[in-house]
Amino acid sequence: MPATFLPRFLRSSVVSVIQWFDSDYEVETIAEAEKREDKVEWVRTIPFCVLHLGCLGVLWTGISWLAVGLAFFLYVIRMFAVTGFYHRYFSHRTFTTSRFMQFIFGLWGATCVQRGALWWAYTHRHHHQHSDDEKDKHSPRQHGFLWAHIGWITSSKNFPTDYRRVKDLARYPELVFLNRFDVLIPVLFAIALYVAGNWLNAAFPVLHTSGWQLVVWGFFISTTVLFHCTAFINSLAHVFGKRRYETDDDSRNSFLLAIITLGEGWHNNHHRHMGTVRQGFYWWEIDVTYYGLKVLSWLGLIWDLRPVPIAAYDPSTHLQASKLSAPRVSDQTGSVPPVHQQKPLGGLRPPVSRA
Repeated sequence: MPATFLPRFLRSSVVSVIQWFDSDYEVETIAEAEKREDKVEWVRTIPFCVLHLGCLGVLWTGISWLAVGLAFFLYVIRMFAVTGFYHRYFSHRTFTTSRFMQFIFGLWGATCVQRGALWWAYTHRHHHQHSDDEKDKHSPRQHGFLWAHIGWITSSKNFPTDYRRVKDLARYPELVFLNRFDVLIPVLFAIALYVAGNWLNAAFPVLHTSGWQLVVWGFFISTTVLFHCTAFINSLAHVFGKRRYETDDDSRNSFLLAIITLGEGWHNNHHRHMGTVRQGFYWWEIDVTYYGLKVLSWLGLIWDLRPVPIAAYDPSTHLQASKLSAPRVSDQTGSVPPVHQQKPLGGLRPPVSRA
């Protein structure tokens, strides 16, 4: 195999670099990876260093209202991709869609620079199975806050995708391709921003923007903020906030985290009832991702949204004496239905149930 002639320590670094471009290159089996020590591997920190240092480009490109607005817009629509698609669809299958839209969701999520949908789903399913126990990859209780926030991603122990745990997704070669070559879409996304910025500069100079300015704001700054706000769910949401339900982990509900992550901050709700598409169980628990998914269901792009079970509203299951209002009649939809199989490519069907 390539690089076999190199010393072991150097070969490991070379393989890590190649895996930036082909994440399945000489990847270890899950059993082999689990034998590794959990530690920060400096070669794997390079992409994160580049991402953060890229934000300093603002010192050269400057600021424009267009660039700042674009950064915010791209943050919101890509956070929706993480929360609505990577999390609630690929990880938990809380609704159904067509194969074509499934690919679009995977493509959309890939612009977030949080690796491929299959790795993301496998890692998250593993988290729920071992939440805050010794096998949890990113538990503040077990490994500390900084490790849960970012350190765990830099360890090769957590790098491989266990395709056995995502067989429902791995049977789609287009998703496997996006997962294996997970750097491709972010690179094309950055190039598109550069081209768009140069075109706008030539066509509308009054906007005072440029190709590099849109790359710095739309890619580096927006993506860095997106990463940290997503990572807050692994770290802060297991440390900061209130608990409605008794669970075996430290998950908490936080209004602040719910705002910046479009609804993911209702983390204790989610850990207690992870199969529902909705994470804000009451009207005052703002869940922008759920609202967006409802719109997609009205458009016929997704369907079979899995509702909040009636048991979630039972005060006897709450840790504190509840003065919560009763759920609306439309919320009392009974138990969570099973996951439905995907329809063939291009097929759409109208919603058959409401969440």
